[in-house]
Amino acid sequence: MLQAEQINAALPQTQCTRCGYPDCASYAQAIAALEAPINQCPPGGAEGIARLARITGQVVVPLNPTFGVETSRAVAVVDESWCIGCTLCIAACPTDAILGSNKRMHTVIEAHCTGCELCLPVCPVDCIQLVNASGEHTGWNAWSAAEALHAQARYLIHSSRRNQDMRQAEKTSEKTSQVAAPATPADALPAADSKQATIAAALARARARRQPSGS
Repeated sequence: MLQAEQINAALPQTQCTRCGYPDCASYAQAIAALEAPINQCPPGGAEGIARLARITGQVVVPLNPTFGVETSRAVAVVDESWCIGCTLCIAACPTDAILGSNKRMHTVIEAHCTGCELCLPVCPVDCIQLVNASGEHTGWNAWSAAEALHAQARYLIHSSRRNQDMRQAEKTSEKTSQVAAPATPADALPAADSKQATIAAALARARARRQPSGS
């Protein structure tokens, strides 16, 4: 366990999942259990691999390009003029770096953003982009121990709240099932259809705004 904690402390805590694991701690545990090599973390880059090699006693090897390449640190920026307020990016952010609410435009709090990129694929209108935040510096040269600790603390709070929400949802579901007949799939369709319809309508408005006025 001690080695897993040491390994986790050597990771940048971007919680980006590029290593193939759900978070940095899971990757650290896999390394400690000899279930994963030390060269699967693009945000840590070459310096990150060297740190892991010193902890584990393994040989330094190049970053595996299957998991990405070492790049500069980036932060996400929302084009607020195109944001439809779907909240999908808020749910995807592992450090709660995106501020906003349903049907309201969102914005990214730069100090909390790790550049994990998890918000990009879920945005239905592609209104989020990454901007370089470290110039020519890459890997650990673009990141600091203080920033890693801050990101880790944010992620732990996010995970704790998410787990509490899941437990609360399970309790509510259990209470509901005790006083009413179980909902059938058809019973659940209206709420799901309503949300899909709302997103579809927002997408249509976004596309309309993007069309040239003369078309």
